[in-house]
Amino acid sequence: MHRTHICLIILSFFLLSCSKDPETLMPHLSGYWEIEEVTLSDGSKKSYTYNDTIDYIEITDSLTGFRTKLKPNLSGTYETSTDKERITIKIENDSLHLMYSTPYANWKETVLNANKDQLLLMNTNKDMYLYKRYEPLNLE
Repeated sequence: MHRTHICLIILSFFLLSCSKDPETLMPHLSGYWEIEEVTLSDGSKKSYTYNDTIDYIEITDSLTGFRTKLKPNLSGTYETSTDKERITIKIENDSLHLMYSTPYANWKETVLNANKDQLLLMNTNKDMYLYKRYEPLNLE
């Protein structure tokens, strides 16, 4: 078997094992998230050991919200980007989707898994983004 076939089998198993009731994923979306790893559709991976920016996601009860980039400071505060991506949540085909909108583009990501510690998203190119809950540096 080729390496690509093995990766696809593992990926398929992983995706099936992540399937849940989409509504149970929603409460975990809001918060501060740090990218941990990206797995491209060809199976190649990139790990992130340090990030100078994090994502802040806020979802309201009306299933809308936004995502913005933040840059943590050593003082425990954040520099905030003025750019916000509007989000609308939709459940389609038993999957939870984040529909993004900016003045420049619209796109969709599928939430494969979300819990208090991790967030796994897949874009339309089948690239998967694994985030971990951001914890501020403790210098004490």
